Amino acid sequence: MGMTKLIPRNRTDKESVIFEAALKTIKQKGYHRARISDIADAAGISYGLVYHYFKNKEDLFDTIFKQWWEGLFALMADISHQESPIADKLKQVILYFFDTYKTDPELVNVFITEISRSTANLTTARLHYFKEFMGLVEDVIREGQQRGTFRKDLNARYLTYIFLGAVETFLSAMVLEDQKIKGDAQKNRIADTIIEVFLRGASDQRNRG
Repeated sequence: MGMTKLIPRNRTDKESVIFEAALKTIKQKGYHRARISDIADAAGISYGLVYHYFKNKEDLFDTIFKQWWEGLFALMADISHQESPIADKLKQVILYFFDTYKTDPELVNVFITEISRSTANLTTARLHYFKEFMGLVEDVIREGQQRGTFRKDLNARYLTYIFLGAVETFLSAMVLEDQKIKGDAQKNRIADTIIEVFLRGASDQRNRG
């Protein structure tokens, strides 16, 4: 499957300040209530300077999530060339979500509340990224079926929905309850639990590799 090419954007210091202020403001007020003036105030800069770097609020919002997708698509490209066990590949996907939540909780909070769980903000372009990512995960699931890790009588797309649904639900619960990742040990326990439950339900009992 072809992968969307996202051109990395090297942000200036001022852009980074705006970026972080936008995350905090959108988390507090929600995307639709947050104004450019609110973001400028949070960043400690003039209202007009925000427009020097971003065309409008939507452009800023999309820039926020391009960072998310750039990292995730880079991971999936790397996974596609690995010969490691399927469980390890899927664990890497889980850890990306929880690593990002650990290091940049506001980004994940906004992603969950304003994109993943908000159809109003899910434009056609934004939905394209979701569909492409699900297709890449489905490729891993199909590889697992070919290797005998997963049962071939189960629909690969359905297995993809079940896997990603478990990850998204677990992460959403932590975000909505404002639970923090306490450390790598907790992060790995979460990933291992999701993988174990998923594999037990989808594994091919004839081959537990």
